[in-house]
Amino acid sequence: MSRERERFEEIGKRIKRESDASSQMGRRHMLGPPGTLNTITPCAACKLLRRRCAQECPFSPYFSPHEPQKFASVHKVFGASNVSKMLMEVPESQRADAANSLVYEANVRLRDPVYGCMGAISALQQQVQALQAELNSVRAEILRYKYSETNIIPSSHLALFSSGAVSIAAHAPPALPAIAAATTSSSSSFRVFIICFVHATIHCH
Repeated sequence: MSRERERFEEIGKRIKRESDASSQMGRRHMLGPPGTLNTITPCAACKLLRRRCAQECPFSPYFSPHEPQKFASVHKVFGASNVSKMLMEVPESQRADAANSLVYEANVRLRDPVYGCMGAISALQQQVQALQAELNSVRAEILRYKYSETNIIPSSHLALFSSGAVSIAAHAPPALPAIAAATTSSSSSFRVFIICFVHATIHCH
């Protein structure tokens, strides 16, 4: 009886040792290898807000810890909670673009607190209008050179081109006549060259 009891006790000890070893291995697998705890760098948002960066942090994929100024600008203009709500309302495939847009708008707002993005849009619209007027002027100049010998184009037509009332997508006129003899100075030759280049470009299109 004593031998059987000793054998059962030995088997029980062996089973206990194996179960302890397996539980320790499972615990190590869940915690990860030694030295990996608390080594994840928090994102720029969590670092600024001084909180723990969880695995499901909504800011982590879009605000790198290496560019903290991006989230600082967004947080200053919109607030962290509003940024989180806006990102969650956007499909996941578009959140990166949304975050970049928020960063751009925040930076513009910080540079121009009064107008923000509207100031940049207004400046671009003014540039478009100036270029449109310049293009209309060049087209009118092309028509003047084209019909300078025949004088068949009325002045009212040129006025419409100059004012932009006539679409610049009009049919391209036929080939320009020879204009080398009409230019004597270098500045006028350069201007004629520019007009010819624009005219050739219009024909290509």
